Amino acid sequence: MKLASFEHNGVSGYGAVEDRGILDLSAVLRDQYPTLRAYLAAGTAVATEKARESAPLLALDTVTFLPVIPEPSKILCIGINYATHIAEAGRQTPDYPIIFVRFSESQTGHLQPMIKPQESNKFDFEGELAVVIGRGGRRIAREKALDHVAGYACYNDGSVRDWQRHSTQFTAGKNFPGTGAFGPWLVTADEIPDPSALKLETRLNGDVMQRAPTSDLVFDVPALIEYCSTMTELVPGDVIITGTSGGVGAFRDPPVFMKDGDTIEIEISGIGTLRNVVRAERV
Repeated sequence: MKLASFEHNGVSGYGAVEDRGILDLSAVLRDQYPTLRAYLAAGTAVATEKARESAPLLALDTVTFLPVIPEPSKILCIGINYATHIAEAGRQTPDYPIIFVRFSESQTGHLQPMIKPQESNKFDFEGELAVVIGRGGRRIAREKALDHVAGYACYNDGSVRDWQRHSTQFTAGKNFPGTGAFGPWLVTADEIPDPSALKLETRLNGDVMQRAPTSDLVFDVPALIEYCSTMTELVPGDVIITGTSGGVGAFRDPPVFMKDGDTIEIEISGIGTLRNVVRAERV
């Protein structure tokens, strides 16, 4: 099942994405489960079939896509997690996952603009697999980790490179408003039994910039869930962004950065294509 958060006629909601449109599950379940995050916490099968019978069908072109989880409790980002990216960055393979955070306010949805901030011309793309937690916990064992996943989505962890390098921490370059795209929707875990068997591709104006199998992750999804849940309690709706592969703009010769009017796409097999147009910030 594909689940998306959206806005329709000025009202935020969530629903099941189908070829013919979006079934607005929130129109039926809002009193019990006001957000997709709350729906996932209850279990994605809860009341779904009954809700489908009476949920209104919305045409895709009548909704504005929001980030899959608009306000997660935590967005944990993993850096330097593909061998090809480690090599191009001149880094050593880390002994432990490198974790930094995003704030929910930095996100944007599918088909919405990614905002190049006025403070920088070094706005870079990073195509990534996002993991959405469905069942929380602490110290989750690797062997049980995938049981805690609600589903998967695409993420463009847009990086303002010069700000990212102001210190040894990445946070400053990762949290400008509208720089992290999350979508187009969540594909539930039952449809992706093995998240290490996916293929990721990033295209800038149609040109392939990144291409990698998720099997190349240094720390795979179970390892990340085990590690992250050791240092913090994971709760439903939390997002783990698993890292980007080689091919980012900063390490190309010459460097390639996103600019106003560019179209950037992140496609992951079994999930879909996250598409955004880049817009220069106007203040």
